[in-house]
Amino acid sequence: MNHTKNTRRLAAALAVPVLLLAAAACGNDGGGSSESKVTVEGKFGEQPKISTPKGAKPSDKMVVKTLTEGTGEKAEKGSYVRLDFAGQTMKDDKPLGGTWSTQDKSAKGPRRQMVQQLGQPSQEMPAKVLDAVVGQKAGSRIEVEGTAKALIGDQLNPQAGVKPEDGLVWVIDLVGAQKVDAKSEAKGEQAKPEDGMPEVKPNSQKAADITIPKDTKPPTDLKQQVLIKGSGPEIKAGDGLIAQYTGVKWEDGQKFDSSWDHAGATAFQIGTGSVVQGWDQGLVGKHVGDRVELVIPPKLGYEGQAQSGLDKNTLVFVVDIVGKV
Repeated sequence: MNHTKNTRRLAAALAVPVLLLAAAACGNDGGGSSESKVTVEGKFGEQPKISTPKGAKPSDKMVVKTLTEGTGEKAEKGSYVRLDFAGQTMKDDKPLGGTWSTQDKSAKGPRRQMVQQLGQPSQEMPAKVLDAVVGQKAGSRIEVEGTAKALIGDQLNPQAGVKPEDGLVWVIDLVGAQKVDAKSEAKGEQAKPEDGMPEVKPNSQKAADITIPKDTKPPTDLKQQVLIKGSGPEIKAGDGLIAQYTGVKWEDGQKFDSSWDHAGATAFQIGTGSVVQGWDQGLVGKHVGDRVELVIPPKLGYEGQAQSGLDKNTLVFVVDIVGKV
């Protein structure tokens, strides 16, 4: 779904330090000595307080420090991860984005976090900073610091007001990590569509064929059906859900997006408003291994978002839940 508020570009995006970038950076210096003496207060899972002594000099190489070592699954390149993070400049403590301030304090439910596949471009932090998570275990808090040149390099956006020699620091909590084959799909005998539901013809390793029932008006409320029942863990609000999907428009049956047309399985946080309401309502409570068909009316989709090109459409999705993080 390459549209606003979707599984690939989250609509209610977190405050993103990608504004510093002219393009995605890559690679990992992975070392260096620091003279900055940055201090971080707070435990894993709590909003960190980052302090830098006045006049401290940042390292001209990326420095990674493990502040708290977790005991969970180790993050590898290609792993899907769920993170909390906070970033700021060293000189004047200017915020560089983060997950801690993305929800009203009075709001109920889980807080929005970053969900990402390591090794894939991120819209929320520089690639080198994200790469520092590789090799860390879930439950770890790490600190990443260095000059903007060391962390972002030639991709530093000159309009961001940050100079190459300025010091930057991020504190990252690795909440979860999970390695899942990007070509995974739901397995099992598929149920026949219920009355009024579109027919789904799965195509292994390809987008599904979805046929809209003839002479049938689109529903005005969310319709859903589990086509294949999995045996994995339940998906809860706040989880990072890893999925394959195909989406078509009810009005003409035309496909508008599919994970199979991209890099395979994609990950996003569910139940936090990071995706359309139809996904949040229809996928929370399902299980890893499920294949779920969703019929989403405009009011639970892209209504009011003319830029999506789908604001007036009823959307039909087939979603294979292949993992969670």
